[in-house]
Amino acid sequence: MAKLILTQEVTGLGAAGDVVEVKNGYARNYLLPRGFALTWTPGGEKQVLSIKAARVAREHASVEAAQAQAAKLSSTSVLLEVKAGESGRLFGTVKAEDVARAVEAAGLGAIDKRKVEIPVHIKSIGKYQANVRLHEDVAAVIDLNVVSK
Repeated sequence: MAKLILTQEVTGLGAAGDVVEVKNGYARNYLLPRGFALTWTPGGEKQVLSIKAARVAREHASVEAAQAQAAKLSSTSVLLEVKAGESGRLFGTVKAEDVARAVEAAGLGAIDKRKVEIPVHIKSIGKYQANVRLHEDVAAVIDLNVVSK
């Protein structure tokens, strides 16, 4: 088991500044190369405190903004134009990046593609939903209307 300090929020694991224990392979192959975590050291407690202080400062300002954006996202359906065949089957699948771009194009504000969670693989045109974690305590459900170009 590897002991790490998270530098940003990781779904199902923790938020920035949390000290977590994960399997060595997960740490070595995913968290550390992507910059999501740092290896824990006894001197790293200072890093934990500074990361948590920065997170608390950002959270106080961003909770209200996240709630306002969540209300906008939940009340509007986002149109997502993709390439599809005549039968309605997509050439590929809809990715979180596609959803983030469509939300921004709809004028609903910029969202980070890493915060978008698509519960099912979208492989055909139709109506779907995606979840967006705008803040640790604020999430929104986006209605997606997937249509052919």
